[in-house]
Amino acid sequence: MRASRLLSILLMLQTRGRLTAETLAAEFEVSVRTIYRDIDQLSAAGAPVYADRGRSGGFQLLDGYRTRLTGLTDAEAETLFLGGLAGPAAQMGFSEAVGAMQLKLLAALPPERQAAAERIAGRFHLDPIGWFQTAEEAHRLPAIAQAVWTCRRIVVLYDSWSGRRERTLEPLGLILKAGRWYLAALTAGGEAGAAPRTYRISNVVELTVSEEVFERPDGFDLPDWWAETSQRFERERFTQQARLRLTARGLKHLAMFGAEYARLAGEATPGADGWAEVDAPFEDLGYATSEFMRLGAEAEVLAPPELREAVVEACGRTLALYASLPLEGEGSRMG
Repeated sequence: MRASRLLSILLMLQTRGRLTAETLAAEFEVSVRTIYRDIDQLSAAGAPVYADRGRSGGFQLLDGYRTRLTGLTDAEAETLFLGGLAGPAAQMGFSEAVGAMQLKLLAALPPERQAAAERIAGRFHLDPIGWFQTAEEAHRLPAIAQAVWTCRRIVVLYDSWSGRRERTLEPLGLILKAGRWYLAALTAGGEAGAAPRTYRISNVVELTVSEEVFERPDGFDLPDWWAETSQRFERERFTQQARLRLTARGLKHLAMFGAEYARLAGEATPGADGWAEVDAPFEDLGYATSEFMRLGAEAEVLAPPELREAVVEACGRTLALYASLPLEGEGSRMG
């Protein structure tokens, strides 16, 4: 445990620069006295750690010192090759960089760990795309990725539900969610302190990368922001509720609509008549109508009245369409 902590302290000093004993103690959940002992042991082992005294002091490494990639356990070395980066990196235009990184990593590992790290790629494969789906084509993704990396503004023609509109954005980060790419970005010249918004990359119709450079907001953390944003979206998406009556087969189909529907279906039990009732959330009337019609005769919308009427009307239009079509080998019934 201590050897692992010593290596972690060394790597933290290498990547973060000067750190106080209090900061290190809080990071590793040990006492300040323990950190001082660890620093002494690192110095005795030849690591060029020195201390600056005073209010803004702390421990740091001599300028230019870098550790070699040693101290990795077998599990840690293997995990580095389980990142699932090859596909996403290729979409963003970084496939060569990832390949070079893995090659250098292998060269830095001891021989006995090289085989273990390479073996994992042949035994585990990560495929984030759902069944009967394909990864979205994102032809503009490499250019957007470079704009994110170099902090350059972009001008996009964006196709949203309200129509196409030109926007000037400050791209902060890219997210790959279930095979779909999203961009976190601020509106250039927008209100100070405004929160980033989410843009789906496949909806970008036109793209121009500007020469203008912007300043990233201090303290912006992409993983934390995405976790909060996605959770809020899921909470706020379903604002209405429908009462459904379903057969056992209908419950199985409902479970395929998403996690919340799967939970509801799993908690429902058909009665003696073979039907069960559940309260299913939905986003809006039009979307709910098309979604619940997918359940066919295995489900009945009981409430609200406007949703039931919308489903009945949609079923009537479908019936009228098929009634107007000729059967195979027959002439048109309309004639």
